[in-house]
Formats: sequence, C-alpha cells, structure tokens
Amino acid sequence: MYEPNVVGDWQEYEDEHAGLRIRVHGLEKAEPSRGRDDAAEGLDYFRFRVTVENRTTVHHGIHLEDGQLDVRVGRDGESAFLDWRNSRFIEGFDVYPLRRVTSVLYAAAPGDCLSLVDVQVQLKVDDEWTERYLWTGGIGPHGSSVGAGARSDAAPDSLEAQVISFLERESGPGPAS
Repeated sequence: MYEPNVVGDWQEYEDEHAGLRIRVHGLEKAEPSRGRDDAAEGLDYFRFRVTVENRTTVHHGIHLEDGQLDVRVGRDGESAFLDWRNSRFIEGFDVYPLRRVTSVLYAAAPGDCLSLVDVQVQLKVDDEWTERYLWTGGIGPHGSSVGAGARSDAAPDSLEAQVISFLERESGPGPAS
C-alpha cells in the first residue's frame, strides 16, 4: 500500500532523478502579504513551503507552478483555493549541487477543514515530469501531530486512519500502562 508522507518529511526521488529530494513543510495559518483574493472570502488562509534539494553532482532545472500542485482539505478531500497571485513558485530555476530551492504557497479553505490537509506535488525537472508524491498534515488541535495510541473516528480505510496506523507502526510500542 502506498503510504503518504507526513508534512515535514523528505521524499527521495529514484531512477533518473536519484539524488533529488523534496518536502512539503511549514504548514501554518498565515495571511498573504499582498492581501486576500476576493475568491477566498469567508475562507481561512494557510501557508506551506515546498523545498527541493539537489544532492547530485550536476545542476537541475526545477519548475513548480500552480498546475503541478493539488491541495485538498477535510475528511472528504475538498479542493482548497490556491492563491497563485500571492504564492511564490519555482519557475525554471537551476539548482546546483548541495543547494536547495523553496516555493512559498498560499491557499485558503474553510477553517473547520484545516485539521486535515493533503498536498500533492509533481515537479518538472529538466523538462521531464517526476512522480507525484503526497504529504498529509493539518492545522489545529488534531492537525500538526498525531500522538501514539490516538484513535481516529474516521472509517478504517480513510486516509486519516491510514496515516495514524502508519505513524503508530513507525513509533513502535507505546509506554506500558
């Protein structure tokens, strides 16, 4: 079964993009510096970052724009509004060995859905598409961290339940009661 990344985790590329790695991190509520978009009226803004690191010995041209991201919120995976006007994308930037490049992105969604945020990213590297990867996290009381032994009210096949199950397996046995 495919396990999503947790917000903040690095994902290593394989095959022709071996040596590159990517992560979604810095998920937090934040207002955009250029002001709110009219289409986001009544929604809560949040910000996240996408960082690409080059651990190879050659430079790679990195491209990341709004059509290469999909942001979903809540248990039903509703689409979030990606504010392209306030976001800072990566447009054809050459990332040299042992360097990073980061994109700062703003999105908006109903505040009660922000406890579960999924971000799917597909980079373009040297004019070739990479594999899509998914990160999951959230903002709020149940969003940024999931404690070991936590139980979800979601159905056992939901993404939330799968992430909690994965984190429980990775953390090992909890303290004895």
